[in-house]
Amino acid sequence: MANGECRNKTVIATFLLLEFGNIPEMQSFLFLLFLVIYVVTVIGNVLIFVLVVADRHLHKPMYFFLCNLSCLETCYSSTILPRMLSSFLTGDKSISIGSCITQFYFFGSLAVTESFLVSVMSYDRYLAVCKPFHYRAVMNSRYCLQLVAWSWMDGFLVMAISCFLISQHSFRGPKIIDHFFCDFTPVIKLSCCDTGLTEMLVFILSSVCALPPFLLTLVSYMCVITTVLRMSSTTGMQKALSTCFSHLIVNTVFYGSLIMVYVLPKTKTLRALNKVFSVFYTVVAPLLNPFIYS
Repeated sequence: MANGECRNKTVIATFLLLEFGNIPEMQSFLFLLFLVIYVVTVIGNVLIFVLVVADRHLHKPMYFFLCNLSCLETCYSSTILPRMLSSFLTGDKSISIGSCITQFYFFGSLAVTESFLVSVMSYDRYLAVCKPFHYRAVMNSRYCLQLVAWSWMDGFLVMAISCFLISQHSFRGPKIIDHFFCDFTPVIKLSCCDTGLTEMLVFILSSVCALPPFLLTLVSYMCVITTVLRMSSTTGMQKALSTCFSHLIVNTVFYGSLIMVYVLPKTKTLRALNKVFSVFYTVVAPLLNPFIYS
């Protein structure tokens, strides 16, 4: 939109999140569904966190990473689902621009952190299975702490850059966001300014935060599976393979949906399925992780 046309429009102070408003007859069912998912997700992740902290036998690198993931998933779900549940109850779908950017910042920071943290956990499993004699020397307490600290700091730093770019735009209508939370693409397309540079930079950041961790996770589990297949114990091999494949499936769902939404070109089909893919990495993955990793 031209700058002159942009200036002639009134600046808006709030957005309206459409959420799942295109299926009004399902609102009560969706409220109950997402309420159950949120409660189970929080309880499952909190229980894992408490158990790992309380049991000294679980003070090992793998459980240290799992404890961080559980804490992250609890916060991650809480950035989106409580507001959506409140909207189902009250019918108030409005959200201020400031609150919208704040939600996107915390959701995005935790999503990027999870992307890095899951790849760290897969690397930990690779060392434990494929390089057992080097495991204790490499995965010492200091190195584990550094990996977790870098995962958290990188996530919040990347999103600080993204949110700064978004905050430089003017929003002068329309104000309806066809999504159930404030995500980058639905928000930035409401800007009346040129968004080309912002979209390019966010695409680069998204690619860096999603593709390398996904490839590291994939390669790590492929190496683990290859090593497990050489095991002499059939029972042990079957148990290890079952664990590896379950981890790989849930991680593929998480990374795959992220890549679909943020990295792949926005074709008409992908735009139509954007909300569906978003449910996988914002709702399904946090729900499954306590069951998969425990």
